[in-house]
Amino acid sequence: MIVVDTNVLSYLLLHGPQTEEAEKVYARDARWAAPLLWRSEFRDVLVSYLRRRIFVLEEALTHMQDAEGLLAGQTFDVSSERVLSLAATSECTTYDRECVALAQDLRVPLVTSDEEVLSKFMSIAVSMRAFGA
Repeated sequence: MIVVDTNVLSYLLLHGPQTEEAEKVYARDARWAAPLLWRSEFRDVLVSYLRRRIFVLEEALTHMQDAEGLLAGQTFDVSSERVLSLAATSECTTYDRECVALAQDLRVPLVTSDEEVLSKFMSIAVSMRAFGA
């Protein structure tokens, strides 16, 4: 099992330049976990695609269903205390800290392409490229 942030999930499901890397991550470990907030973050990505007319509502709904299927049973609540305590160690977003806290709680890697997370949480964060290699 690995924890993934919404970027990695988006790269896998919304085809683009980093899809191949995300597919390699999935091939290496297909059991992905995420904090509860992933749904709101992914919905925000889908809304941005809708606004830019990259796809229509029906496609957005299909992508959401695909994401929900991929993370079914693998979405976890994260302690507010843990997330807030991580604020002392980084200026990463709260969303990123939720992923870090979950990876720490589950004792699994956090796979991400976020450079700040990779530099601030080297003990738990692994780059998408390195993990999929």
